[in-house]
Amino acid sequence: MKKVKFSLSLLILSFLMSPVSAQNLTVESREGLKCWVIKSNNIELSVTQKGGHMAPVTFFRNSRNPVSPYYISPWQMEGHKEFPAQVLVPLRGDFFCLPFGGNGDRHEGEKHEPHGETATSLWELKEVSTDQFGSSLALQLKTHVRKGTVTKRLHINNDENVIYSTHTIENFAGKVPLGHHATLAMPEELETFHIFHSPIEFGMTNAGLFSNPENREYQQLAVGAEFSSLSAVPSIYQKADNLDVGKLPREKGFADLFQIIQKQGKKPAWVVALNTKDKWMWFSIKNQSLLTSTVFWLENGGRHGFPWNGRNNCVGIEDVTAFFAEGLVPSINENVLSKRGIRTSINLSSAKPTDIHYIQGVSRIPNGFDDVVSVSFPDSGKVVFTSSEGVDVYAKARWQFVFDGRHN
Repeated sequence: MKKVKFSLSLLILSFLMSPVSAQNLTVESREGLKCWVIKSNNIELSVTQKGGHMAPVTFFRNSRNPVSPYYISPWQMEGHKEFPAQVLVPLRGDFFCLPFGGNGDRHEGEKHEPHGETATSLWELKEVSTDQFGSSLALQLKTHVRKGTVTKRLHINNDENVIYSTHTIENFAGKVPLGHHATLAMPEELETFHIFHSPIEFGMTNAGLFSNPENREYQQLAVGAEFSSLSAVPSIYQKADNLDVGKLPREKGFADLFQIIQKQGKKPAWVVALNTKDKWMWFSIKNQSLLTSTVFWLENGGRHGFPWNGRNNCVGIEDVTAFFAEGLVPSINENVLSKRGIRTSINLSSAKPTDIHYIQGVSRIPNGFDDVVSVSFPDSGKVVFTSSEGVDVYAKARWQFVFDGRHN
């Protein structure tokens, strides 16, 4: 009997000390899929086991008005068995793409799923930890099409409404486009969702036709047209030569894609989305030397095939190094962006891991805070968003994380 009790004690002690047994981890069904769920004082974060898609996520979770900014596709509870692409099965929130894009062409014997195995395969839980500062989750995926290992680490501090993420890529050698695919839900009311970004070299609409009417898909923007501001993007829309795509959503019935190239600098690049209806702001912060551009996917009832059925209303804010969403072959080969000196792929090494550090967060905004003209980084733990009226909104965030990977 004593021997049994001793063995049981060892088992309990081993469970408590195991890195995957922290009390802050649960496995739950969220919107039709199994998810790992961790919590901090301010955030509840869910990640799907299939594809590692991060949503639902609730910021200010213990407040009177919690914020859940990420989009979840409407077919999650419909019980479909087959999809045109595996990335559509969990499609929601933010996910890491390797290779980023459609990946329709085979390359040296490789044929990748749209947005790669990191967005479509089953991840493995490696570690979870909780302390007085916050909670962390580590997942891992062994890739097969191009052999390698990707480790996803997510961290949330107790006193912040910010998510720190790192994707460590090992042995996945060679050129590849990659990046984050954050997908946000938009209100139904026109022009209540405003987009702003750090200074850019230029922007360009999708280099080819993005929405083909033969497939019951429709777009508003011109093909391969350059622009300098989201407020005036060339269109094929019969009512206007240029459209303001910084104020969303626009009229229903269209799906579009465009890309902006951020200027290089010593401070991070950023994108901000203001929900002027519900008075919150989502933001991303990145190291633009690793994620050189942002692809925007505007989806508002523009696709009528399965499973879209004309009902999606979301915006993809996709911080990447890639050639639009064309995938591996167009991104590693010469293209209209690379001809202008814009890097559209990263050459990964088998000798040294590559870390992609990224920040996403949410802040509340006051009435009348309808734009962001600048973002400043006055100290190590603060980001300041300033409107054209001179109003400042502060967010607690250790922004140097995108350079050094340290969140505390």
